[in-house]
Amino acid sequence: LEKDMAPVPVVQRGFGGAQMVHVLHNVHRVVTPYAPSRVVVYAGDNDLVAGYGKSADEVVAQYRQLVSEIHGRLPDAKIDFIAIKPSTRRWEEWPEMKRANQAIAAFAEEDPRLGYFDIATPMLGPDGQPRGELFRMDGLHLSPEGYAVWTEVVRPPLEADFIVSAVAS
Repeated sequence: LEKDMAPVPVVQRGFGGAQMVHVLHNVHRVVTPYAPSRVVVYAGDNDLVAGYGKSADEVVAQYRQLVSEIHGRLPDAKIDFIAIKPSTRRWEEWPEMKRANQAIAAFAEEDPRLGYFDIATPMLGPDGQPRGELFRMDGLHLSPEGYAVWTEVVRPPLEADFIVSAVAS
């Protein structure tokens, strides 16, 4: 992550297998003590897997609560959401994931402190299916090529803001 985001300084606080409720539960341990000026969130993928019983509406509600918790302690923090990714392994869940993404993108439009990184669109091929080369053999976890796609979407706006704020300091 540090290499992919350079020169933007990052503190990686993610944890595997997380659902949005886990991020919400741990926000005051893994985010707010660091007083970041910007928080990038990736969660929701695991929530919408068949068997967990969550809907896009529940994920969106928990994300809104997460934003409220962060802004309650860090009112000026910018919070970006990385879109829930389409994957070959979880393709059956993609319609609900896409619905969550659309709602979160709309929510981000309501507040200048919120952002949305659409990594989903470039992960789909011309046939509208997930691009297989972006995943490891399990069809779920990203390959180096998959991470490169994310980096191409996420780094430029972070870098632009970092350079502007570094110059302004």
